[in-house]
Amino acid sequence: MTSTHAPAHRPRSTSVPAVIARILVLGVTLAVTVFITPVLIAQQSWMWLAVLLLAAAAIFVLYSTKRYIPGKYLFPGTFFLAVFLIIPIALTVGYSFTNYGDGTRGSKEQAIASIVANSVQQSPDAPRYAMTVATAGSPTEGPFVLYLVDPTDGAVLSGDAETPLAEVPAGDVTVVDGRVTEVAGLTVLDANQVNAVYNELMELAVPVDESSAVQPLGVNQAFVGTTVLQYDEASDTITDTATGEVYTVGTVGTEQAFVDADGKQAFSQGWLQGVGMSNYERLFSNGKIAGQFGAAFVWTLVFAAGSVALTFVVGFALALVLNDERLKGRRIYRSVLIMPYAIPGFISLLVWSNFYNRDFGLINEMLGLDLNWFGDPSLAKVAVLLTNLWMGFPYMFIVSTGALQAIPNELMEASRMDGASRFQTTSKIVLPLLLVAVAPLLVSSFAFNFNNFNAIQLLTEGGPFPDGSTRGATDILISMIYRIAFGGSGADFGFASAVSVCLFILTGVLATIQFRFTNVLEDVN
Repeated sequence: MTSTHAPAHRPRSTSVPAVIARILVLGVTLAVTVFITPVLIAQQSWMWLAVLLLAAAAIFVLYSTKRYIPGKYLFPGTFFLAVFLIIPIALTVGYSFTNYGDGTRGSKEQAIASIVANSVQQSPDAPRYAMTVATAGSPTEGPFVLYLVDPTDGAVLSGDAETPLAEVPAGDVTVVDGRVTEVAGLTVLDANQVNAVYNELMELAVPVDESSAVQPLGVNQAFVGTTVLQYDEASDTITDTATGEVYTVGTVGTEQAFVDADGKQAFSQGWLQGVGMSNYERLFSNGKIAGQFGAAFVWTLVFAAGSVALTFVVGFALALVLNDERLKGRRIYRSVLIMPYAIPGFISLLVWSNFYNRDFGLINEMLGLDLNWFGDPSLAKVAVLLTNLWMGFPYMFIVSTGALQAIPNELMEASRMDGASRFQTTSKIVLPLLLVAVAPLLVSSFAFNFNNFNAIQLLTEGGPFPDGSTRGATDILISMIYRIAFGGSGADFGFASAVSVCLFILTGVLATIQFRFTNVLEDVN
C-alpha cells in the first residue's frame, strides 16, 4: 500500500507591518516619481530623468516581490554610490573636455536666441503689459514663463524664450486688479523672487514674430520691442539690421563662435561644445597657470602633511601624559581636551578668523603684537596651520588614547626591567605599536586635509591675493578650483573640471604611496 502525503505548506513569513512598510515605500516611490518627472522634462534633464525612472523601476521590481533577496540589500548602497560618486565623476570628466562656463552653457540655438534677444530695442510707442513671472521649476533657476495682461482689453498672453507669445485660456489663470496672480500647475514668483533673478530675466525675450519680441521692463512690466539682430538659418549668419554688418560662424581658438569680418568674436554669448584636450593643454602649457597650479600643489602638500604631523604630535603627547595612572583627574582633563572636537568646524573657523584681526583680534591684543595675519602670505599660512591644529588635535588625542590602552603593560614593564629609559620605551616600543593601529587613520586624515576646503575658505578665503593672480597665497588645490569655477571674472566650469580630474589623480596616487609605506608597519607585530 502506498500512501500519499499532502505537501507541507511553508508558513507565511510576511507580517502585517512588513506589508504596510512595503506599500508605503512603493507608494512614496511612485509619488516622488510622478512629481519630479514633469519637472525634469520641463528642464530637459534627460540624464537625471533616466536615473529617476530606472531607480523607480528597480525599487518596484526588487521590493514588490519576495524574490531577489540579495538585490534588496545591495540596491540602496549601489544607488547612492552611483548618484553621489560615479555619476559626478563621470560628469566632471565629461565637462573637462568642453568649454562649459559663463556664456557657454546652452546649445547653439539657445545662444542665438539670447544674442537676438539682447538686441531688442524699445520704440517710443511700444505697448506695455502688466507682467507676472511663473515657473515649473525652481524660483531661482527657472525655466521662467512670462504672463502678460494687455491693459487695453484685459487679454492674457504667455510665452518663454522658446515659445512665441500666445493667448492663454481664461480658466488657466487667475487675474486680480489687471495682473495674473495664479497659474494652474506653475509657481508664481513674488516681487522678492523676481528681484533675485532680475539679471536672468533681463536676458529673457519672448518672440512675437521674426522681428519683434517681448522683454521685461522692471519687475512687473514688459514691452514689445524690435530686434536689431536677425538670424538667417539658411546661411547660418546674424545680420545687424541697423548697420548691415553680417556675422558668420568662425573658429576662435578651439571654439566656434559668431565672428565679424576681421575674424574676431562678435558676441560674448557662445554655446556648449567639445574642445578636446585644450583645457588640459592650457593647464600645463600656460606658464602663469602652470606656476599657480604648482604653487598650490606644493602648499597643499605642506598644509596636509603639516596638519597631520602637528595634530598627531600634540594629540599623541597629550594622550601619553594622560595615560599615566598616577595622574589624578584624568577623566576631567580628557573631557576638556575633546571640547574643540565637539564644536562644529565652521563655527570654530569663523571665531578664529576674528582672533587674527590685526586691529582688535584676540591674539594681537593678548600678546601685544601688531601682526597683519591675513595680509602677509607667510603669516596667513601659519594662521591656517595653527587653527587646523586646534581643530584636529582632539581627534588624534582620542585615537592615540584608545591605541595606548590596547598596548599590554607587560611590554613596558619588560623594557624597564631591561634597563630602557622612558624615552626609549616610548620611541622604540610604544610609538611603533601605536602606528600600526593609527597609520591608516593618518593616511585618511592626510587625504581629508588635502581637500579641506572649509579650513581655507572660512578662515582666509584663500587670501592674500597677489595682483592678477587667480590663486591666493593660502589657496590649496580644491579652493583654487572653486575660484576658477565660481570666480569673479566668470565661471569656467570646463577648465575647473580639468583641474579637478588632475586633483583626483594626484589624491589617488598619494594615497597609494602612503598605503604602501604603511604596509611596512605590519612587520612590527
